[in-house]
Amino acid sequence: MDMLYTFDPQKFKFVPSVRHEVLLNACSRYKELVFPDKSFTKHPGTDYDEILSLEINVEDPKQPLDSASDESYELLIKSPASMITAKSVWGALRGLETFSQVVFENGTSYVAHRNKIIDFPRFTYRGFLVDTSRHYLSLQVIFQFLDAMAYSKFNVLHWHIVDDPSFPYVSKAFPELHQKGAFNPNTHVYTPEDVQDIIEYAKMRGIRVMPEFDTPGHVHSWLGVKDLLTKCGQKGTGEEYFAGGPDDQLGPLNVIKNSTYEFIEKFFAEVAEVFPERYIHLGGDEVDFECWLTNPEIQAWLLKQPGSSGRNGTTLHTYYLNKLVKIIEKLNKRYVVWQEVFDDGVEIDDDTIVNVWKDEDWKTDIARVTKAGHKAILSSCWYLNYIDYGLDWPKYYRCDPQDFFGTEKEKDLVIGGSAAMWGEYVDATNLIPRSFGRSFAVAERLWSSKDVTDIKSALMRIWEHQCRYLRRGIPAEPVTKSRFCKYEWNNAKQNGKK
Repeated sequence: MDMLYTFDPQKFKFVPSVRHEVLLNACSRYKELVFPDKSFTKHPGTDYDEILSLEINVEDPKQPLDSASDESYELLIKSPASMITAKSVWGALRGLETFSQVVFENGTSYVAHRNKIIDFPRFTYRGFLVDTSRHYLSLQVIFQFLDAMAYSKFNVLHWHIVDDPSFPYVSKAFPELHQKGAFNPNTHVYTPEDVQDIIEYAKMRGIRVMPEFDTPGHVHSWLGVKDLLTKCGQKGTGEEYFAGGPDDQLGPLNVIKNSTYEFIEKFFAEVAEVFPERYIHLGGDEVDFECWLTNPEIQAWLLKQPGSSGRNGTTLHTYYLNKLVKIIEKLNKRYVVWQEVFDDGVEIDDDTIVNVWKDEDWKTDIARVTKAGHKAILSSCWYLNYIDYGLDWPKYYRCDPQDFFGTEKEKDLVIGGSAAMWGEYVDATNLIPRSFGRSFAVAERLWSSKDVTDIKSALMRIWEHQCRYLRRGIPAEPVTKSRFCKYEWNNAKQNGKK
């Protein structure tokens, strides 16, 4: 028989088994999220037993936040004390979010059905890319974005922090980078203190911050370091040539100069110290080979390489990446690269994680990557910065990272996927509504079992989740054609009163 329990928000307590900073912080947050209306009281029904507390038991509170974190949990809803049991505090966080979703409003009371939920993610990597180079995002916006990620159990913020348009990252070792590369070196930057605040805010929500410093291409904003970029040997008219003046057109890093690697070694040593996350995204996409191949010094260098195969852009790309990887490994870091590194035939070791993003034939791409023995992250299906008229989340929901022709061993090399919100036409005004709730489809695909595929049943969950976001102050855009959320409607009604 189904049983309904009631709560008194004034009396209800979270009872963590350990005094862990992350857990205590979460209990404080979720007290507000679960019971936003403190005027509600225990349900007057005589047959409703009351839940007085939620006990949170963590088996290994010292388990670090990393790619191997155990996010599984068990949630038991019963009276007088409900219970979350988790291997780690990170699993307990996911259990708390689920608890906040099973408690619902019933008139002027909070209630929950008796339940037992055993839950764990299908994929360990559930990422979301934000781009802070094309349009600067304030800390407040990034914090709200992290809140929104946590509510859907995303666990990696892929921070595409710099790119061609601007360099907002403040480097202590090379302050000239942001001074010459930021939109505004005083206001549109992330100071070391800002970066630590973002990392800490994310950690409290069980989210890792993986920085991306894309090289050797997409570096036109790195002009602050003298002689770092390649001087192209021909005039171009495309955007790839906009760095420098009309008589000094610049391209990718100049990878044949020893000074480039002296800079790279010092710069990434700082990055490795600033970001505790073990993985750094090294980029490697869309490198302008033509600029390299028209530079006289590089032409002369290539002629000294053995064989005709040593006289092309891939040779330079491989040469650079091999040196970069050795630098990263000495820093005790691992790395992710965009799929061009693999596609261009760059020699990479088996431990390299390849981020597949091209959407023309991603199934073939990811099959090739995993057949070669590399772990893979899929982004191809989930470029949310592309928008259509109408509801597009169902197509995101239908995309499965393991839906390609390959062996089970090869499919197991797919560690997850990442939604992406590139910043060409996205800034603080539309980042969050454009990301949520369309990304709910991505979140469920990456967390839920492979056989959870029914669009009709997903619609009800996703619609309810959008309403939940609005209730929490997150401006998630509509996920249905013509429905409304109760809290949204009540607010509109109250605001319309004179």
